[in-house]
Amino acid sequence: MLSVIIPTLNAAASLPASLASLADGTPGEIIVSDGGSYDGTTDVAAAAGCRVFAGARGRGAQLKAGADAARGDWFLFLHADTCLEAGWAATVRSFCAEPANARRAGYFRFALADTAPAARRLESIVAWRCGTLGLPYGDQGLLIHAAAYRALGGFAAVPLMEDVELVRRIGRANLVALSARAVTSAARYRREGYWLRPLRNLLCLGLYFAGVAPARLARFYG
Repeated sequence: MLSVIIPTLNAAASLPASLASLADGTPGEIIVSDGGSYDGTTDVAAAAGCRVFAGARGRGAQLKAGADAARGDWFLFLHADTCLEAGWAATVRSFCAEPANARRAGYFRFALADTAPAARRLESIVAWRCGTLGLPYGDQGLLIHAAAYRALGGFAAVPLMEDVELVRRIGRANLVALSARAVTSAARYRREGYWLRPLRNLLCLGLYFAGVAPARLARFYG
């Protein structure tokens, strides 16, 4: 049984497409862990048949709460503005069927919903980051066996860098790139700039590795 866990905050506009992309995989359950939306996100999730939980704002805490409530053998963590491409379910089944992967975690290929050349450049940079540094981000999804997730201690209840913090505990040797793509909305990149936003993300990552607390980084990140 696969539990899909989606943290949300005012995601009523993007969540329907994300949920629709999951339809061909028929997950055992979809959990929406909300952090205080006021735009009808929880109504959208409930109408789609999701299990909805409301709690404190903060993606790390929301992911942790969703996982704590999940009943599946495998967990798939996914952002609310990310859609999995057709065929993702076969990729997931293949990964889960391999016994050795019960101790590993899989992540999807990063893609942006934009035809701009800048989007392709950023996708190439992310592919390099994942392959060389072993640092997939949350917008690429994360597939992990429930027992492995719990043995690692799960997501930390931090407001930022929760994805980096967990994949570092998983370890580069235990991270597997899946063949399917996770296509994320490019709205923030178009709004903030294809150079400025990645540079800000890189600065936050550097400060995190330098020891700056996630709470301070979250204030800077906005």
